[in-house]
Amino acid sequence: MELNLPEFDGPVAQRGIGIIAPFDLALERELWRWAPLEVSLHLARTPYEPVPVSVEMAELVSDATHLTAATRNVLHVDPEVIAYLCTSGSFIKGLEYERSLVETICRAGAADAVTTSGALVEAITQLEIGRVSVITPYDEILTHKLHDFLNEAGCEVIRSDHLGLGGGIWKVSYRTIAERIINADDPQAQAIFVSCTNLPTYDLIEPLEQALGKPVLTANQLTMWACLGRMKLPMMGPGKWLQNVF
Repeated sequence: MELNLPEFDGPVAQRGIGIIAPFDLALERELWRWAPLEVSLHLARTPYEPVPVSVEMAELVSDATHLTAATRNVLHVDPEVIAYLCTSGSFIKGLEYERSLVETICRAGAADAVTTSGALVEAITQLEIGRVSVITPYDEILTHKLHDFLNEAGCEVIRSDHLGLGGGIWKVSYRTIAERIINADDPQAQAIFVSCTNLPTYDLIEPLEQALGKPVLTANQLTMWACLGRMKLPMMGPGKWLQNVF
């Protein structure tokens, strides 16, 4: 039987981003929504830890041994950049520790590396933001660690709200998150940062930016923005303040 096949061009040349995610990440689908057609995401996870979301968990999932192993698990598909996709794990011990995580990933073989909290610092620097409101799903102790990190980066936290969750963060409704973002806003804040890569935010960013008249920066958005910026590729989806920055 003779097949009359059309002429095909392609597939589109693939460009990869390696993602090192905490074991409890449930929002892979949200990550893909930021990516252009030619970008593939290659995920590796840190080992399961039987602890709630907390300072202890943030320290466990950012262990250098785990990051080294996860980096090596995605190297064979030649990612152009590898991201440590965890806000708390990358802010938990300050700016120097965040930089050490990037160095760990690069020592393990990555061509380039970013962390979620490092991307946050890059964004507030590029946008010249010195005052923010913050919303997190964490407990009070972990939320204050984020305040310390931002203060060390030269950014004042004007107002803050936290949900106090120890797990199931991806199940929080858009309505709850939107209400908390609006309540955390302050006229003095130049932007709002929504922490945690496991908190869904994609569809909220554009309408809330329009309503509040300021950037709404979220963990997954910033991580993908930083990765794509290093690849000289545009970020898909909402976030007009970031679209032309890098």
